[in-house]
Amino acid sequence: MSQQLASIFWGRLISQHESRLDPDQWQAIQAELQSQPAIIQGTCQRCGNQDLIYFDGLDTQGQPLSVSYCRQCIQLGRMSSQSKLYGLPPAKDPLGLAGKSYLTWQGSLSAEQGRAKEELLESLKDRGRPHMVHAVTGAGKTEMIFPLIDQVVSQGGRVAIVSPRVDVCLELYPRIQAAFSNLDLVVLHGAMTEPYRYTPILIATTHQMLRFKAAFDLMIVDEVDAFPYAGDPILHQAVQGALGLQGKLIYLTATPDKYLKKQVQNGQMTATILPARYHGYPLPEPDFHYIGPWEEEVKSGKKQGKLFQKLSSFLRHPGKKLIFMANIALAEQLYSLLTQMYPDLACVHAQDPERQDKVMALREGNVSALITTSILERGVTFENCHVYIVGADNRLFTSAALIQMSGRVGRKSNFPRGTLIYGHNGVSMAMWSARQQIKRMNRLARERGLLHE
Repeated sequence: MSQQLASIFWGRLISQHESRLDPDQWQAIQAELQSQPAIIQGTCQRCGNQDLIYFDGLDTQGQPLSVSYCRQCIQLGRMSSQSKLYGLPPAKDPLGLAGKSYLTWQGSLSAEQGRAKEELLESLKDRGRPHMVHAVTGAGKTEMIFPLIDQVVSQGGRVAIVSPRVDVCLELYPRIQAAFSNLDLVVLHGAMTEPYRYTPILIATTHQMLRFKAAFDLMIVDEVDAFPYAGDPILHQAVQGALGLQGKLIYLTATPDKYLKKQVQNGQMTATILPARYHGYPLPEPDFHYIGPWEEEVKSGKKQGKLFQKLSSFLRHPGKKLIFMANIALAEQLYSLLTQMYPDLACVHAQDPERQDKVMALREGNVSALITTSILERGVTFENCHVYIVGADNRLFTSAALIQMSGRVGRKSNFPRGTLIYGHNGVSMAMWSARQQIKRMNRLARERGLLHE
């Protein structure tokens, strides 16, 4: 078996179709692969689903009536009782990378980033417990993990950096590639057309981990609190299943949920807290603007109401602007209303096929503002950015979501401040909680002497 063909299956569990091998290649390798049925006694071997509700074609005892398939992971391709999964054990340092450093990044870490880096490296000695980095938005989490990645790769290990959001993966990819410019990297997500190849560093959405088994020596989950990973046991199981038996799991987040906090309190997880941004300026704290029943204003196309007046003032700010909304239809209506006077706007949401192009247009200055849903609440950074959240009191906007949206402001050292407004028709508990958490982190940073204001 050639190493090139074998590498497609190292530490993976995939179907023949997912291998993308032509018939001759498949015939040359099939006999040497480990294989198993995709569904065994009512359990999907890819996602671990045992809930009969998520199977079609099983009786009440979990036995197939004819052909059964798992609906829990069908978005990755249909797995039926007639399907097989193939794989090979993970190879140890097949590229011969051990014994050398591969970090080509020439930047420097702040004192706080350096402290976090040391704690991360120390955490490698404790493989039994995950380690969480709770760092405010803009703290420079990505740069802190470079030495950690380098240490694992230089020991012949393999690293996966995963996130629930494809936008985050696409934002991470060029930064990681630039930091390890002599290493091959691949990014995996549902819309990719490039075939999979074995690389020492992999960037992927959490869903892609369903195709791996005990493959990685280091797994870094960025934005661990984000949908759909948060609260989805299948994705949690996918990450655990893709982690090697002696692998280390690292969580990165600016907004840890109650479950993560409880694990730290109970000693089941270690943690590093960074309350300040890398540039030493405080987190922007939101102003609350009452905009009344703004939805009626948008639907009627009125240009004299509170919302239109507030946004007209906001859009005159120099720099890049993000206007967040919870509802796609209302976002598109607001776009139609505003674009008559402000033609250099764009509207973007999760179903928009031009999403990446519009984000790039804002980054390059071809548009001055984006009206967006929460799809851009995390994983994107713009220089000199200002944020207006329309309907910040919407029940879909949790305190974590509001903190993430707020975190788009002031991230760059040359523009550490900016405008941050929560437009509302009544202050919600989530709004109040988000502002209190932002203030608490600023207070902690001041107490530690980390801010220059």
